[in-house]
Amino acid sequence: MSSVDNAPRREDVWIVVPSYNEGRRLESTVRGLLANRYTVVVIDDGSDEPPGDSVRQLPVWMLTHPINCGQGAAIQTGIDFAIAHGAEYVVTFDADGQHCVEEIVDLLAPLESGEADVALGSRFLGATHNMPATRWWMLKLAIVFTWFFSRIRVTDTHNGFRALTRGAAEKIRITQDRMAHASEILDLIRESKLRFKEVPVTITYFDDTLAKGQSSWNSLRIVGQLLLGRIVR
Repeated sequence: MSSVDNAPRREDVWIVVPSYNEGRRLESTVRGLLANRYTVVVIDDGSDEPPGDSVRQLPVWMLTHPINCGQGAAIQTGIDFAIAHGAEYVVTFDADGQHCVEEIVDLLAPLESGEADVALGSRFLGATHNMPATRWWMLKLAIVFTWFFSRIRVTDTHNGFRALTRGAAEKIRITQDRMAHASEILDLIRESKLRFKEVPVTITYFDDTLAKGQSSWNSLRIVGQLLLGRIVR
């Protein structure tokens, strides 16, 4: 038995895990979160192969989108559910195993101390393992784009590892259903005058998860979605 098995249960902390075709990676991720005594809500975003019984039998909340709506929509569904069920802190956590469960406490620290309303994980302040050079350049360009268009200075704009207080989560309403939601969240943080703090985190890349990642063409689509969103708003 690991030491975290004896940790106090954090019923006020809800971990929102959006999932699309993650298969066995999802089960491994969820088990790691449960071992650390967190309340977990998984949103299956219309997967071609929905999570099997091995996941559904775990003590987690399981929500399902009947069709694939996108990661932004899945995260908003999870946040709404967590807030409705009394969450005081909401952590968004990728299903593919790239994030480190033990670093959740680091994200929560500035929120619990009252220093910030939102904690944003940054791989460039922390560490990365097995990150391709093309991904590095793509992420760096995204940072410049965010500085220019969103007028918010952060070191990592597309990191799905973040934590919000209840008050911050209630103020953020994601309308960009797809991957552009990450930049939209930064816009909403600025517009809502929420205090944020970047926290060093570790991201580990695996060959199978990289195959599902953002291509250069998808990155251009994200830029288009953001620009269109600004025009509409």
